[in-house]
Amino acid sequence: MAEQSVRWGILATGGIAAAFAADLVDLPDAEIVAVASRRREAAEAFAERFGVRRAYGDWDALAADEDIDVVYVATPHSVHRAAAGLCLTAGRNVLCEKPFTLNVREAGELVALAREHDRFLMEAMWMYCNPLVRRLKALVADGAIGEVRTVQADFGLAGPFPAAHRLRDPALGGGALLDLGVYPVSFAQLLLGEPDGITASAVLSEEGVDLQTGALLSWESGALASVHCSIAGGTGVTASVTGSRGRIDVPSGFFHPERFVLHREGRDAEEFTADPADGPRSSMRHEALEVMRALRAGEKESPLVPLEGTLAVMRTLDAIRERTGVRYPGEGPAGEQPAATAVTV
Repeated sequence: MAEQSVRWGILATGGIAAAFAADLVDLPDAEIVAVASRRREAAEAFAERFGVRRAYGDWDALAADEDIDVVYVATPHSVHRAAAGLCLTAGRNVLCEKPFTLNVREAGELVALAREHDRFLMEAMWMYCNPLVRRLKALVADGAIGEVRTVQADFGLAGPFPAAHRLRDPALGGGALLDLGVYPVSFAQLLLGEPDGITASAVLSEEGVDLQTGALLSWESGALASVHCSIAGGTGVTASVTGSRGRIDVPSGFFHPERFVLHREGRDAEEFTADPADGPRSSMRHEALEVMRALRAGEKESPLVPLEGTLAVMRTLDAIRERTGVRYPGEGPAGEQPAATAVTV
């Protein structure tokens, strides 16, 4: 693809779609050419807000729009498979919000569709594209703290969320794990890869979604990761990586940090801070820039957010749900798994 503006389509008009659109508008080489919603009024209001030329009242029209270089899928994750699959089948490249899908089966189907139609596909795991997170990963990979022994990460919201809220709705893939827990799990796997062992416990709502989940991930190397997520209590949203020769602490908002601190034996603590030129910490511009870079390079997936990494995270999320008994409509009964602990409140 030549060095020219990348033309984006946005599928859905909720809060995350608006946040992403606001970041795209600030990029000189990005252009939003179309938006779609199942309600035309919502699409038209979104188009007026962000100066988008075309507003569609159905997904099919957006998927068929050949002026679009890539579609950002920002629907609830319960319909990521349907929305992203529609776009890939129509020949569009796709950036799909996290969590990628409800389960690894759906994720594998999207990857297969992307390869069948020779299209670019990437999960919108913006944490992996964050410059400071990339710096942290590089330090760990270079042995700055020695061999990784433990990873700790948490993400909890105070709530309480009423039963009618999407986070409590099984039909919308509700619960803490998929919406929030995907970040601690993805952080651990960014540094250690797919775990070899998984145990988990959860507190379930009356609807059957997890109000909070804790999991212990283990690797043959001896490394352990403790991850926690909650929609029943606000946590520090922090992370820590301990190695054989040091530690890295990431304060509040570890998935889009302003800073982290490297502690090494025999040395003063070193603080690494975000470059103001990279934009506000809430910006999703880095994942947009990575998509555009990859498209121009003719790549079908991003080395920063590889598809096999996305599938590996989905396998872990599936395994945690198997162990805690969380199942969504159409998935069937939970399998018999070891270390299953769940309490319904």
